[in-house]
Amino acid sequence: MAQPSIINAYLLENNIRIQNNPAVSPDLVLDFKGLVEEIAEEKAALLKLKDNSKADAVSQGLKKLILWPKSKFEVGNTTFYLIESKATGDSSLITLGAESLPFENIEVIDGSLTVIPLYWSNLIRLKNVVQENDRSSTIFPKAEGILEHTSLGVGARFTTLHWPAVAWSMKQCNLSMTANQNSIPRELVYDVKAMHEDRLAQVPFPFIGRNVPEGHQGQSVQGMSHASIMTYLKYGFHNNRIAWGFNADHQPIGGRFDSIENELVEGSLFATYITYDLSPELTQYNTIDDDQELEKEFEQTVDKDIYAKVLEILKEKSISVNETLVKKLITYLTPAMNKMQKRDKLYTKIREDNFTTAAGRKFFKELSIDELPGQTTTETLAVCLAMAESMDVKFNYVAPNIGFTKNFPYPDNDELQKKIVALYEIAEKFNISFGFHSGSGKSAENYAVIGKATRGNFEVKTSGRYTYEMGKALSETIYPDDKKLWEDWYNFTKDLAVEGAFSDNETQRKFAREFIEHAANAENIDSNGIFSSIESLRNALDSLKPSPDHMFWFEYNFLFVLAGEGATTLLGDHSSKGYVQRKRFYSISDEARLRYAKNVASYLLFLTHTTGLISDTIFNNASKKLNSYQQYDHLLTDIS
Repeated sequence: MAQPSIINAYLLENNIRIQNNPAVSPDLVLDFKGLVEEIAEEKAALLKLKDNSKADAVSQGLKKLILWPKSKFEVGNTTFYLIESKATGDSSLITLGAESLPFENIEVIDGSLTVIPLYWSNLIRLKNVVQENDRSSTIFPKAEGILEHTSLGVGARFTTLHWPAVAWSMKQCNLSMTANQNSIPRELVYDVKAMHEDRLAQVPFPFIGRNVPEGHQGQSVQGMSHASIMTYLKYGFHNNRIAWGFNADHQPIGGRFDSIENELVEGSLFATYITYDLSPELTQYNTIDDDQELEKEFEQTVDKDIYAKVLEILKEKSISVNETLVKKLITYLTPAMNKMQKRDKLYTKIREDNFTTAAGRKFFKELSIDELPGQTTTETLAVCLAMAESMDVKFNYVAPNIGFTKNFPYPDNDELQKKIVALYEIAEKFNISFGFHSGSGKSAENYAVIGKATRGNFEVKTSGRYTYEMGKALSETIYPDDKKLWEDWYNFTKDLAVEGAFSDNETQRKFAREFIEHAANAENIDSNGIFSSIESLRNALDSLKPSPDHMFWFEYNFLFVLAGEGATTLLGDHSSKGYVQRKRFYSISDEARLRYAKNVASYLLFLTHTTGLISDTIFNNASKKLNSYQQYDHLLTDIS
């Protein structure tokens, strides 16, 4: 039996278990030996599966284990189930029979009950076994169907806690979504070895006036991949045969990320959709306005065959761009685009090396140019897409900068429509869909414009909204531990706001005061004189009834999840202190879980309806069903 990996041994040593701290390790079992012992104790009940006893009845008779009946799937003549320890959350697959199975570290009990540890290496093997046997299986995320041109990207802010709502929404709408999405390595740990060895880089957050370590949500990208697959499996979502996607968002190209490129590629192995973020490399260069200097740099930097192809492509597509501007943009973009092309080959190769089927290797791609300086012009978009085409990299989506502000509606719908129509006209010439980043918090009218102006060929990424929905759920719960978590969470953001409002850092002070004024105005509190002293500000904020709608809570809330001891001084703390803090969110009551799931699902229904992806009838029926749930188990039952 294999010994625990270094990261698993560390988690076990510090009592960081999957049940209430999921997706830290790439594996879904930390103590396989302990799990096998629990299974052996209850083998008599489990062996009844061989006699065609119903899995529901078998599961009800177990004491230390959860057998997930709806997880059942078959490969040839072999039937698999997902089994989990109630005490720890450690999970494995079980099957009955002595078939030869291509997995590592298998344990066989009494010659017939086979236990397959859910290690990362076995997840790779399982994907191959499943997809070789059943091309249409949806156990694993896939790059197929509507997701090639239409996507709702759902940010994994609370990992396992939000996935049931996403699965429920896809089922009710009969609609594929990019159901698992997060930025790597800003929000996710790209490599648990780097975390364990304290090598995670510091990421600047100017609006809080300090740096926060990478992976500030606590989970690893491999752990999130593994946990999402098994969460959807345990509730039987695969039985719906609805494809779902996993977006490795904002994969950074160039800059300091050259040194960890291989780890980023390895971590994102199961992603069926990669977003290439050019900004790390582009920040090292500037566009050149001087004609002579531009000509010199152009000669030294640009591949003349690529340049010629770009001009030819623009002409073929009847897109007029001033040739000097083409030179300026190509000269600026070439270093980043070259590195993007190299990274693309690495993502392709690692899938060819690990996966055996065409379906398993396929992935969609997005070119993110929303962080280029200024709002994206039609000329810039055209040159970027022509460069990609000339370099033989086929993108499904492109994300320009159209002036969206995170978590705020776009104020002028007529202006928004004109922008989108002009830019989408260019994207459509390249058969590429339009990606909208910072998609949370837009108005129904904004989303309607997005759907109509792109004729349904769009992507909307949402992430911050799902942290808000957790705050909303906790603020309305009746259970003391949930209420205490909300109280501590709100006070944490209030402390950051007060600290920031009197900071010597101008940027930090500016943002903190804006957030505070927004909350004061929303509560009809006169903000004149509110910043005369720390004491006056503290008194004013203490007079507010805690609300997730207060802007300072909304903007600072994500920092609380991995704040060691809940302290504003220990942000992004990957020590045991940070994980003790994170554990609080995964220990909330079923009542809070239901509220959170209903909030998330309601928002997804709103998005799908306002963007035109589902009809009024589907929206109304699903909303009615969602509102009817009084118990969390009832919602979970309707996932399959």
